[in-house]
Amino acid sequence: MTTPDGPSLSIFIITRNEADRLPRTLKAVQGLSDDIVVVDSGSTDATCDLARGSGARVVENPWPGYGPQKRFAEDQCRHTWLLNIDADEVVTPALAAEIRAAISAPDAADAYELRIAEVFPLEDAPHPTAYVLAPVRLYRKDRGRYNPSPVHDRVDMVEGARIARLKGTIHHFSVRSLGDQIAKLNAYTDQQVADLAARGRTIATLRMFTEFPLSFLRAYILRRHFTRGVYGIATAMNYAYFRWMRVAKDYERRKLAERAARQD
Repeated sequence: MTTPDGPSLSIFIITRNEADRLPRTLKAVQGLSDDIVVVDSGSTDATCDLARGSGARVVENPWPGYGPQKRFAEDQCRHTWLLNIDADEVVTPALAAEIRAAISAPDAADAYELRIAEVFPLEDAPHPTAYVLAPVRLYRKDRGRYNPSPVHDRVDMVEGARIARLKGTIHHFSVRSLGDQIAKLNAYTDQQVADLAARGRTIATLRMFTEFPLSFLRAYILRRHFTRGVYGIATAMNYAYFRWMRVAKDYERRKLAERAARQD
């Protein structure tokens, strides 16, 4: 399907209990697509109602992990061009204009990396030195698809696919509060450890002693949390604790498995 302005675009978002953040996300992409798909995994708040009220098509699917859920969402989309955003991400007007132009260009690439800048509580927009990721988020579904990993959500492109990068930015409001961040990251480490076990992988025990301080420095210095003052120290500590918990839980898993084996 093609509009007078160029190729049509589907937008897909996975959700669970995002009623407080989803409206802003959906408002930012109104007019960018006639096919906005929200795949929900059991929200108990008003997420689904708000999505439908904004004109999105809501599909419910039990949570299978990040990669599988996004692959399921891809299958619900009607158009060849896909844009994936999370419920805590906001597309800026400048980026929306770039997206329209990019997919309508006769020499369009097969996929585009989009800059995603974190926005902390107490901020309305990313700090000028905010940490930025640039994964593929805009792509042709006949040239790329989300990896099936339950913990790593990345788009795998076919060999030879042309990838470019847009200049605009997605604002990522990932942290509701420090407490919410800890709860979210704690649950994510459970999924990471389960994925390690499923793949027969382990983390070196030595990292029990090095992971926290090195991860703190990575967040505070390399990811520039120091620019956020005292709050930056708190978020860097949370990041370091999350990384350390992944190592500690993997160690605990292995020791419990060894104990069970001895008792058999």
